[in-house]
Amino acid sequence: MADKSALVISAHAADFVWRCGGAIALHAEKGYDVTVVCLSFGERGESAKLWKHEGMTMDKVKDARRAESEKAAKALGVHDLIEFDLGDYPLHLTQDDKFRLVDVIRKVQPSFMLSHSQYDPYNTDHMYATQVALECRMIAQAWGHNPGEKVLGAPQLYLFEPHQTEQMGWKPDTFLDITPVWEKKRAAIECMEGQEHLWDYYTRVAENRANHFMRNSGGQGGGRKAKYAEGFQSIFPRTVDEL
Repeated sequence: MADKSALVISAHAADFVWRCGGAIALHAEKGYDVTVVCLSFGERGESAKLWKHEGMTMDKVKDARRAESEKAAKALGVHDLIEFDLGDYPLHLTQDDKFRLVDVIRKVQPSFMLSHSQYDPYNTDHMYATQVALECRMIAQAWGHNPGEKVLGAPQLYLFEPHQTEQMGWKPDTFLDITPVWEKKRAAIECMEGQEHLWDYYTRVAENRANHFMRNSGGQGGGRKAKYAEGFQSIFPRTVDEL
């Protein structure tokens, strides 16, 4: 395992691509082992295009989504893609499922974690995934859970951008320039054939966030140029020695 690692907890098979594909690709290039956990394939609620084909079945949809996510993960340089296959709409984890996720967190020992916004009335699977991420992060830190295992430290949990941003109470405090790896993210986006209607939407999101990156890195006073960026909201305070 690399000295540096990161963990993405994605409710559905495509979420990690739209919302933090640039962060994945950029950190993979920087030597991070990036693990992505997909809690479901999004087979019920996020595969409308596939369900419109005659003779479609649940297994066929899941197979298609699995193939798409694996192809996208390869394009981004994901170290390990773990598919829990727990079903969606609604997503639900049993205690054993949560302990399985805790096992992953302890194995990865992430430098930072990524998941969804804490509120999403349009897709409760998303906010549930982040509730689970926080709960399992807490359990992974507990010395009394499976005593003898290496416990988790205190990795930051970054919330990636939701789809209906203004409705979610999501307020980014971190912007990441993903211009150097944009072609990888776009390639991964185009792997998600079941949701083609989102390809250009998330390209525009990246362009808009690049404007925010430039504005907040100095703006007209000498801000660093960026063509594509991603925004994140951090959950926990950050400790620094200088500003």
